[in-house]
Amino acid sequence: MARPPDLERRRHLLDALIDAFADGGIGDRSLREIAEAVGTSHRMLLHHFGSRGELMLTIVDEIERRQMSVLPDAATEPADAMAAMWADVRRSELRPFERLFFECYARGAQGEQPYARMLPGAVDSWLTEVDAKTGGTADPAFVRLGLAVTRGLLLDLVATDDDDGVDAAAQAFVELLRRAQTSAASLPASRST
Repeated sequence: MARPPDLERRRHLLDALIDAFADGGIGDRSLREIAEAVGTSHRMLLHHFGSRGELMLTIVDEIERRQMSVLPDAATEPADAMAAMWADVRRSELRPFERLFFECYARGAQGEQPYARMLPGAVDSWLTEVDAKTGGTADPAFVRLGLAVTRGLLLDLVATDDDDGVDAAAQAFVELLRRAQTSAASLPASRST
């Protein structure tokens, strides 16, 4: 079934916006400047996305969706899942989107609308996605910890551009997870009495 033309146009615009932001970030560009960068009018952006803030959230949502889609299927071992996720999200071409994510996240944490709306899903959507991909076998605490560490590392990366240092920190965390897994596997199973 084909999508209605309006949804097709919105999808096309969203893809073009993502490409444009990947090249130069959003910065403080006006809606008119953003529209010009993708060959449309600010009115069309308002029609399809509502406002500059809604446009930014739509881009963040789409990037998050794309990142979730590359999560390894059934990677129930936290260390393997963390290593795979870090390999994807640390790519330099994603830096403008990570900056945009943190900008929206910080504004939402201050209660600013429409950004505050993204906060519950910023964690819950990842928990739900990992749960679905692992058939419910992943420990939600490890998933949340991995997400928090990943976001902390990404914040460090976008602030410093120290790829080597941040990659080393990510690898250290993966090794900590591996040691924790090994230790947990060597413990005797508890007996019920």
